[in-house]
Amino acid sequence: MPTADFFDFESLLSVQEQRKLNELRRFLATEIAPYAGQWWEKAEFPEHILPKLAALRLSAPAQRGYTHLFAGLVIAEMTRVDTSIATFFMVHHDLFVEALYDFGSDEQQNRYLDDASNLRTTGSFALTEPEHGSDVAGGMETTARRVSRPAGDGGDYWVINGAKRWIGNGTFCDYMLVWARDEDGGPAGPGGRGDGGRGAVRGFIVDASLPGVSRSRIEHKIALRTVQNADIVLKDVHVSEADRFAGISSFADTNHLLRGSRIMVAWQAVGQQMAAFDVARQYAVERIQFGRPLAKFQLIQQHLVDMLGNAVASMGMMVRIAQLQEDIYTDAHGVRQGGAAMAQVALAKAYCSARMRETVALGRSIMGGNGIVTDYKMAKIFADAEAIFTYEGSYEINSLIVGRAVTGVSAIV
Repeated sequence: MPTADFFDFESLLSVQEQRKLNELRRFLATEIAPYAGQWWEKAEFPEHILPKLAALRLSAPAQRGYTHLFAGLVIAEMTRVDTSIATFFMVHHDLFVEALYDFGSDEQQNRYLDDASNLRTTGSFALTEPEHGSDVAGGMETTARRVSRPAGDGGDYWVINGAKRWIGNGTFCDYMLVWARDEDGGPAGPGGRGDGGRGAVRGFIVDASLPGVSRSRIEHKIALRTVQNADIVLKDVHVSEADRFAGISSFADTNHLLRGSRIMVAWQAVGQQMAAFDVARQYAVERIQFGRPLAKFQLIQQHLVDMLGNAVASMGMMVRIAQLQEDIYTDAHGVRQGGAAMAQVALAKAYCSARMRETVALGRSIMGGNGIVTDYKMAKIFADAEAIFTYEGSYEINSLIVGRAVTGVSAIV
């Protein structure tokens, strides 16, 4: 039978990329799918799979020469099997590793990149704070203060104080990309994007074992239970100047990473719909009611068609975003141009996540009471969708970003 990729967008990949995607599917089918429900119910992260995941050599696919479409389909396929594993992969590779590529100095890349790319070490992205989610750009309370000392004494270091919340991988990661506001401000970086004056945003590679770092797992979640989200407190944490990201000097740099991450979360919304369609269709074909399969009832077929339409429309939008990502060039002044604009990405994330919410609800409805127990997979899909709907910008915030773009008037600030 046709797959949820009803328009065969996958055929746009090269033969090499299609083979690699099938290799990923085999890995997911044998190493993840049989156990994902158990990990989710126990709220345990399977660290033992990391060497096998690393062996696929899929870290930051675009950095390895793959297309952005392939990178997006990697996340969609992971999500199709387990949203939590896909989220781990995104946080580590699309935020922490990508930050090393985009903003790390040559020396920092030499120290950290190989181990991080091959999952010998793991990273997290510590931006959100207990009192600041959508407004963290202007409300960031975590601070960093530079302390000068002679080179013979180890050189300058920074003292970081603050708290972060909802940090994926935060309980077990080796390093964190911590965002903090410079107490003394500072000049713009080489790209000229500094905030200027007091309060410029800085990024730091923080060893999670440093004195003053405390981490605790966020409990009682109803979504992404396998993901280890953490509350992190930083109290007088000393970080060497050598571990400050030299290429980060403003929140514009944060937005560069968040734009890429938001794209991947929109791809998660695609993968979640594919998962819901897979499970609902199989159930409808096999489940017998009134002496015949559910699939023979007209209303059930309508639900499946609506689910498929949502999934295909979402995937089509994301394929176009991937094409825009490829269309990047450097102008005569050395400034990068093109690519997917933040407003375009925001529309994709808002639209795909809204369609996803409809799709998983239809899938749960098809399965009746069996749709609310994890034995039948749909309950987990349904619950995890709520996290996708919210993170990397809620539906409302992304809608307002698009609204600002199409009216020229901001309703946010």
